[in-house]
This record gives sequence, C-alpha cells and structure tokens, in this order.
Amino acid sequence: MARSLQGKVVVITGGARGIGAATVEALVAEGAKVVIGDLDLATAESTGRRLGALALHVDVTDPAGFTKFLDEAESRTGPIDVLINNAGIMPLGRFEDEDDITTMRVLEINLHGVMHGTREAVKRMRPRATGHIVNIASAAGKAGFPGGATYCASKHGVVGLSEAVRMELRGSGVEMTCVMPAIVRTELAAGVKDAKMIKTVTAEQVAAAIVSALKRPRFDVFVPRAVGTTNRFARLMPRSVGEWLVRQMKGDRLFVDAAHSAERAEYESRAAASAPAADEAYGFKA
Repeated sequence: MARSLQGKVVVITGGARGIGAATVEALVAEGAKVVIGDLDLATAESTGRRLGALALHVDVTDPAGFTKFLDEAESRTGPIDVLINNAGIMPLGRFEDEDDITTMRVLEINLHGVMHGTREAVKRMRPRATGHIVNIASAAGKAGFPGGATYCASKHGVVGLSEAVRMELRGSGVEMTCVMPAIVRTELAAGVKDAKMIKTVTAEQVAAAIVSALKRPRFDVFVPRAVGTTNRFARLMPRSVGEWLVRQMKGDRLFVDAAHSAERAEYESRAAASAPAADEAYGFKA
C-alpha cells in the first residue's frame, strides 16, 4: 500500500524555485508539513506564502548553519520525516577554463552540502528507526557530458554517496532515494537544448516522481524513466559504441553549446553568488 504523507514533516533545500518549489507544491497537496530551506530567503518566503510552507534561511555550504537550520525546522514543526537534498548549481564551460572558485562552489553545494545533510538526517532518523532521505542527483551522475565536467563529478559523487549510505541504512527503517532527472526546464538548464531521444521534463514531473518514491519507496528514480533504460543499455556496450551513440544524439554538445549562450547569463551570475560561507572559508571573493 502507498504510504500517506499527511502530516509528515518534509524539509527541502533549494526549495524557493525550480524543482524545489514544484516539489513543495506537490507535497503540500499531499498534506505534508513542508519546510523550505534556501539561501534566497525573500524568494523562499514568497514561495512559502503562495504554497503554504514554512521558509527558513540556509546556506548549505555552512555546515554549522545547515545543522542549525535543521534544528530550527524541527523545533518549529517536529521531528523531520523526510529530508530532500535538492540545492545545487550548474555552471557550464570547458573544464580547462574553469577557475578554482567555480570548482569549489559546485563541489561545496552539490556534493559536500548533500553529504552534510545526509549525515545529519541519518543521525536524527536512525534512533527513531524511521525516515526518508532523498538526494537529487542527475542523469549526469551516471555519465560524463562535455562542458559540465565538475557538475558531472559532483552528481557522480551524490549517486555514489547515496548508494553507499543506502547499504549502511539497511534494516534501520530509514529509506534512501536517489533522483536522476535528465534535462529539466528550469533556470538551471537555461540555454540547454533538447537532446535526441531524451525527453525534456518539467519540474512538476520531477516533483511527481519524488512524491511517488516517498509513497512507495525505491532507490533509483530516473525522470523520465527511459533514462534508466538507456543507462542500463549503455553499460552493456563497448565504450566506443556508447560514446558514438551520445554523439549521434548530440549529447556531447548539450552543455558545450549552452555554456556561453545569452540565456544563461542571469543564471550564471546568481550561481556565482550561491556559496557565501564557502567563499569566506576559502578566502574567495564573490
């Protein structure tokens, strides 16, 4: 039987916009008590008022601040039933042109932030023998795409982390889900064109897949599902054949062509200011 989300406390990072906001809306519709965590508190509060969720500030690159955010969420709503590690950025460009600041920001937000959130969730959920952790990775966590090397590395890390922690949690009562969307039409994918044979999805479709996995727990969640089939098929091929197929589908050009498109300017600027705590810790200036 499908599990009910009525009254469940769900915390989601990066919940002010995009996949996060769509997931908040879907969860509230299921009767969940949702807490939005976001660096952009003003937008998070606006989303919260519109959808009926509590909004709090969090910088996932500040471990102590992240922990404090979770503590506050629990003090305001009760023990966390579900943590969705959704915050992430995707700067694009050739790897050789990427500076250390960009590399650091991607890894701190996309990977270290997810690691810290996952660890905190396990510490809170294991003693209660219940809970569900959802880590938002990407189809890029199963393959490499030129123009997004560090992003791919961070998402491979999220997939590996999630697989390992899932095994550690076996029999604990705590569930783990790893969500791997293809191209999602949000600001993060601005300028990224459609790929042959891979259907572009909406944030609402990803949100629906997340809700489905919470109601009927499973680990691998590909959006669309065809991405999972393609991934399994590719593993059976020699590397040269798999890379030839990627080229035929223009998958090798998706990030490269988008990197310097005019559509990405606003997003790239915002992404560059998304890790203030890490910038300070590393001595970088935004």
